[in-house]
Amino acid sequence: MGERKAQVLVVDDDRVLLRVVAEVLRRAGFEVTSVADSLEALAAITEPGLDVVMLDIRMPNVDGMEILRELKSRRPDVEVVMMTAFATVPAAVEALKAGAYDYLTKPFHDLDEVIFTVQKAAERKAILDRNRQLEGMIEAQQSFEGLIGQGAKMQEVFRLIEGVAYSSATILVQGESGTGKELVARALHYKSPRRDRPFIAINCSALTETLLESELFGHVRGAFTGATINKKGLFEAADTGTLFLDEIGEIPHSTQVRLLRVLQECEIKKVGSTEVTKVDVRVIAATNKNLLTEMSERRFREDLYYRLNVISIQLPPLRERPEDIPLLAHHFLARFGEKTGKKFTSIDAEAMGTLTSYNWPGNIRQLENAIERAVVLGRVPSITRADLPPGLEGAKPDVDATVARLAHLPYLEAKKLALYAFERRYLSMVLSRYSDNVSLAAKAAGVDRSNFRRLLKQFEVERYLAGKADDDKSVP
Repeated sequence: MGERKAQVLVVDDDRVLLRVVAEVLRRAGFEVTSVADSLEALAAITEPGLDVVMLDIRMPNVDGMEILRELKSRRPDVEVVMMTAFATVPAAVEALKAGAYDYLTKPFHDLDEVIFTVQKAAERKAILDRNRQLEGMIEAQQSFEGLIGQGAKMQEVFRLIEGVAYSSATILVQGESGTGKELVARALHYKSPRRDRPFIAINCSALTETLLESELFGHVRGAFTGATINKKGLFEAADTGTLFLDEIGEIPHSTQVRLLRVLQECEIKKVGSTEVTKVDVRVIAATNKNLLTEMSERRFREDLYYRLNVISIQLPPLRERPEDIPLLAHHFLARFGEKTGKKFTSIDAEAMGTLTSYNWPGNIRQLENAIERAVVLGRVPSITRADLPPGLEGAKPDVDATVARLAHLPYLEAKKLALYAFERRYLSMVLSRYSDNVSLAAKAAGVDRSNFRRLLKQFEVERYLAGKADDDKSVP
């Protein structure tokens, strides 16, 4: 496909000028939509893929400055060129402060200046978009777009992402809420040949049937009440890129039929239109539902399921990967510590014991929220059990539950993890009992002091590493 044309929206109640400017910009190579009504303009600014808006400052019904503020509130990435026949310095300053890129005075004696200004605004938008894409690519390359895991199950997920990212095959990501399904979709996109093309995500359960179809496929003017202009859908906006359909199990039956056609024919029809548009989109879908059950109960089409499930990625719940909890907890500790400016160095043994023994029904999202709360409420340098949410404070280590969570691992690996957790907790509790005095704790444990200190370092006991432990002050 050729280079994408910049999309420009021209808004002016002077219909003669509107036609002239729109035609000049089209001839200059822009894709142009023009509206003469401010209410239509408010609807048009949500158009996916919009790059530049040329906006008259004086409009009936809703003033151009109000439209500018609303646009910058909803679409801060879109560049705006204001137009007016009543140029004053205060008005120009007000527009620029509100986020406008530039300011042109009517009538336009030099249409080349209009083209030049719009071109520069579009170039600025393209540069900023590219920077955001590069930042996302770097983040994905560093940590699989935020996915973290050292256990066998997550390593298998990482290998699968690496293996299938290059293709355009449709992928179905399955897992409980909070396990990181969108992170998988982003990692697949940023590791693919489409990495510098759009990545667009939509939660299919958040919209009504009519709105969902309009968002996905677009609509033409008059297709339904409130459809005052033609609107592109997300499939067109994601052309040559990736579209992530979250909560795919929630879409209504009629939308399933339309989606199936897109996957089969690589073409869409806007709501209310008979015109067909070809699209090249890699689709990644996700669900926390069992689609096989949904099919058996006739809530999900079998043919759509097999179209979506070309490649399946199953994300394990956090309770099945307890070996990753310390890694994730320290990752969130570093992130929120940096965000709040509080330099935490550790999570103490009792707090970590609570985290690793908890079942985490809300998965990684719940763990992330728990660490964020602990960072906000806690005192540096170490997170304690008292800093954790009340629902976790009451969690007691349960031997049977711990064994059950390790049961999916090979015997030797499970034994190693369980023994490590026991020794670390034992050392911390002995040290705590003797008020962090290493010499007394070592004597009680029946280990000489130098070996006891070596064990504290080996098992990364936070109380010791945080510098609280005192070797000899209270030793007779």
